[in-house]
Formats: sequence, C-alpha cells, structure tokens
Amino acid sequence: MHCMQFDPGMNLPIKLISTDFDGTLFAEFENPPIAPCLQALIGDLQKQGAKWVINTGRDMSSLMEAIARAHISVKPDYLVLVEREIHCHCEAQYVGLDEWNLECHRAHEELFLRVRRDLPRLVSWVNSRFDATVYEDAYSPFCLLAGNNGDADAIHAYMEDYCREVPGLQVVRNDVYARFAHVRYNKGTALAEIARLLGVTPEETFAAGDHLNDLPMLLLEHARYLAAPANAVDSVKQAVRSQNGFVSALPQGHGVAEGLQFHLECGTDLP
Repeated sequence: MHCMQFDPGMNLPIKLISTDFDGTLFAEFENPPIAPCLQALIGDLQKQGAKWVINTGRDMSSLMEAIARAHISVKPDYLVLVEREIHCHCEAQYVGLDEWNLECHRAHEELFLRVRRDLPRLVSWVNSRFDATVYEDAYSPFCLLAGNNGDADAIHAYMEDYCREVPGLQVVRNDVYARFAHVRYNKGTALAEIARLLGVTPEETFAAGDHLNDLPMLLLEHARYLAAPANAVDSVKQAVRSQNGFVSALPQGHGVAEGLQFHLECGTDLP
C-alpha cells in the first residue's frame, strides 16, 4: 500500500528526510526528549511538501510508546522498523507496505532456517566466554545483549565470522545490542524503496544517524546530504565526513537540526 502524495513541483533541495531515532532524534533523559528546533524545522519542511522517515531498529509498539512520551508536534510520514519493515502514515495510522514487508519476511524466514541448525554452538560459544544474554525474538533467532561494549565488539567479530559461512546473512549492531538479518534489508535499502515510491532521488535525500546500524543509510548512493550529531560513534562520524557530510558539535536532535539547516543553506554548493 502507498498512500503518501508528493508534490513534484516543490522547490526544495531536500525532499526526503531520514532520521534514526535513539541517540539521533530521541534523547531519553532530556526534557523534551526531541529537540524543539528539530521538530519545528521538520514540520516546516513537511508543510512545503517534504517527507520525513523515522528509520529505527525499534519495533512498532516500542517506537509508538516513545513517540507518545515525547509529545512531539510533528508526525513522520513513513516508519522503517527493525531496520527493515516499511510503514506509511495513512488516515491516523501506520499501514505496512505489503509487497515490501511480505518479501522481507519471506527472505528472512528462508535465511533463518539455515541459521537455526547452528544456534546451539553459537549460543554455547557466547555463554562460555561472556556475561551476555542471547535470545530469540520475532525478528531474529539470534539476538544479543552484551554486558559492555568491549564484549559486544568481541561477539560481533565472532558473529561476522559466522556470517561468512551463510550467504545473505549479516550482523546488525547498535551499542551492546546485535542481531542477525538479511543483507538485502537494512536502513539504506528501505530508504531507497521509499524514495523510489515517492519519485525522489538520492540527490534530494537527507539522512542522519549516530550508530553502526545507521551506516547502510549513510551512503551517497542513498542520500546526498548526510549528517551526524556530536554523540555519534567514531565510525559514523568518519563515514559522514568522508562523503562531504556534516558532523555537528551539538548532540542528538540539536545536532541533526544543525546538520539539516547546514545542508538546506549550503547543499546546492556541495560537490
């Protein structure tokens, strides 16, 4: 299903805005948790016809609960959930894009059939070496909650080694959390699908993120205008800078607002 309409005549350098949620848009312990300056800027761009995507690793219930607590003044036009499912805002609710989501589900089910036979040895390897939690949820048969980032780095490396044994398998990592997923589905490919549906090009797209799972959308092939807040991990800052993006000295939503404003003012002069 596709219910958003796009005005091809609008004269904006940025027509599609993709923001990560936690650490990029949403600051859990700030009040308000989403910077008012960013809300106002996004709202103004939406009034001019731009579309906004929250591109997150959260699932629907978790994201809706956090958005409700944030009392934000603007609503995203699209959601990318669990780094892969696409939902469109339509008549006061978010409706899944069936063709994309069903194919995404099918691809993951087929892939995870191959993974399940190896789960006992994967879990045993982690449990014998680290104080970590390995569990299964609706989106992956192997999910990780490590005790600290050092342990998460070591387990991540082990998981990536395992992925080389299974064509199509990747590790999605955010801080001390990680899970398996299909390489065809990530924040970048989901953003590209939304852009395709809207008829928006990468040259007209902005993307901002702060952690490892944001790297697939922080690419020029998906978004010409890239930004990262001050709290972004070093690999994200490096990726953004290397592609002529903007790394703010301000944290979270304040940094994203500064990056978005920078690109709106200077974007046409970028190489």
